[in-house]
Amino acid sequence: FLSETGELENAESGGDGGRRGGKRDNVAWWRRMQKVWDFPWDDEDFHSLALLGAGVAMGFFYLYFRDPGREITWKHFVQYYLARGLVDRLEVVNKQSVRVIPAPETSSEKFLWFNIGSVDTFERNLESAQGELGIEPRNQAAVVYTSENVAGCEEAKLEIMEFVNFLKNPKQYQDLGAKIPKGAMLTGPPGTGKTLLAKATAGEATVPFITVNGSEFLEMFVGVGPARVRDMFAMARKNAPCILFIDEIDAIGRKRGQGHFGGQSEQENTLNQMLVERDRFNSATNVVVLAGTNRPGVLDPALMRPGQFHRQIYTGPPDIKGRSSIFKVHLRPLKLDESLNKDALRPRAALTVGYFFLPGSGADISNVCNEAALIAARHLSSSVQEKHFQQAIERVIGGLEKKAQVLQPGEKTTVAYHEAGHMVVGWLLEHVDPLLKVSIIPRGKGLGYAQYLPREQQLYTQEQLFDRMCMMLGGRVAEQLCSGQITTGAQDDLRKVTQSAYTQVVQFGVSEKLGQVSFDFPRQGKALVEKPYSEATAQLLDDEVQHLVTAAYRRTLGLLTQCREHVEKVGQRLLEKEVLEKADMVELLGPRPFAEKSTYEEFVEGVGSLEEDTSLPEGLKGWNRGQEEEDVESSLCRGLCVACGGRLHLLLGGVG
Repeated sequence: FLSETGELENAESGGDGGRRGGKRDNVAWWRRMQKVWDFPWDDEDFHSLALLGAGVAMGFFYLYFRDPGREITWKHFVQYYLARGLVDRLEVVNKQSVRVIPAPETSSEKFLWFNIGSVDTFERNLESAQGELGIEPRNQAAVVYTSENVAGCEEAKLEIMEFVNFLKNPKQYQDLGAKIPKGAMLTGPPGTGKTLLAKATAGEATVPFITVNGSEFLEMFVGVGPARVRDMFAMARKNAPCILFIDEIDAIGRKRGQGHFGGQSEQENTLNQMLVERDRFNSATNVVVLAGTNRPGVLDPALMRPGQFHRQIYTGPPDIKGRSSIFKVHLRPLKLDESLNKDALRPRAALTVGYFFLPGSGADISNVCNEAALIAARHLSSSVQEKHFQQAIERVIGGLEKKAQVLQPGEKTTVAYHEAGHMVVGWLLEHVDPLLKVSIIPRGKGLGYAQYLPREQQLYTQEQLFDRMCMMLGGRVAEQLCSGQITTGAQDDLRKVTQSAYTQVVQFGVSEKLGQVSFDFPRQGKALVEKPYSEATAQLLDDEVQHLVTAAYRRTLGLLTQCREHVEKVGQRLLEKEVLEKADMVELLGPRPFAEKSTYEEFVEGVGSLEEDTSLPEGLKGWNRGQEEEDVESSLCRGLCVACGGRLHLLLGGVG
């Protein structure tokens, strides 16, 4: 027993000694450093502590070298900086604050900043302040934006990035014998982000950015426009490498020789001077000229030739992925409800497509988000909720709701059956967009309102267009069947049906009698001076349009006559509830007999990832890397090398 006890005691003693020995082993690397000042790189504990120390050191040096700036008020900015001419530029950050960059050698601070309510209000206040101070346009402070505020036009952004990258890294292209294009023309419908894209380029580029408006060159006095053009290009050459952006260039770039009978045209002289100045540029000038317009058809051909604007960058309406990205940009400043995340608003990207053939733009999405915030504030809500976005979409598409508008009982019944006709026809035809909601509460100029979920579709078949025409005629046919008379409420539907029929016959070539021909319609607001077809062809066009509309009407009449009880049920439910949604239609008519897409994932299925592809080519990575970032990084590296004798920096470089 004693021996066993002794053995046990020895065992316990040995265990304690083992633990003490382990503790000594854990700090062996520290004793090695104390004795011989040798770094034990083969010790795992030392590696962990080294990495931890490196992280702490990098954080310290980053905070030490980073200048957070000083916050000021708008009044302080105007009085002490703007009025004294001490502002180099203003940078809008995430549409919430403005960074004030003082002019060189005027302040010891790198930048200051102040908060703003909205970008539009800030720009109006800035313009008013500079006007009151008497600051000339050429001396006014430039306002630049960051590309974080631009989404939905990734292809256009890549084109702009390449111009900036060439000005900053010309050797990358010159080694291959490439020459940068002299300029680019940004075209596209209104509200698709042409000007915003150019502003964002100014914010990201470290080269000077000069921006002017086309109307600034037009004056009543002869010679003022060409003189301003010469001054503008002289300034660009002086500040090369730089980017020159001319917004709304159609103001001075219209086709020459139109509308002037003798004499000199100031607009033509200004355009001639611009063409001459552009021809003086070569590949060594390092000045890129960008221009923006939503009317490229009126521009002079000389402006569009390769020697002037080599590239035309089209910024069209965004697809559903682009609209989702745009939504995320405009949701940043909003205070959303806790139960509402940005992914839950993806279906709204599908709803921003306008009625029928009119696609939604970034301006429409911005309007929807702002309307949602206004509605939430109107009802004293603490945050913006899902219902506010739905109300905002209805407000933008359908107009202001008029609950106080008085409708006679007969008129209300007619409106109810009119909307019921649209719903039933759309429910029973395959190629009509899925229904979301219908209301007989007056909105805007209309007495009823229907909301559909448009498809992401670029090509339409004749059957699809014909189904849409039948759906448009459903309201007129339902009025005739249920009340025995027709009213003026279908005027807008008839206009859309007529326009669709003429487009199919005249432009899309769906008529067998006319054959495979297509003619252009006159532009809106312009009369057709000379028809590109004979009187006999014009009569045939009218006959074919009449035949197409009549066929759609007969089909709709037969369908609703067969399903008249459905129209009665839906009309009565509308009179009871005033607003019906898709669930109500399923309850009344049963599930729709055709497959339909209703979620964001279904809409983007088969087109890659769920999000928009924002990856950059290898040659454009780091295109907007400023000199200040490089200085901070080099300072961090020098600080780390000093702190650990260079070995820690080498270790981190090996780890990555």
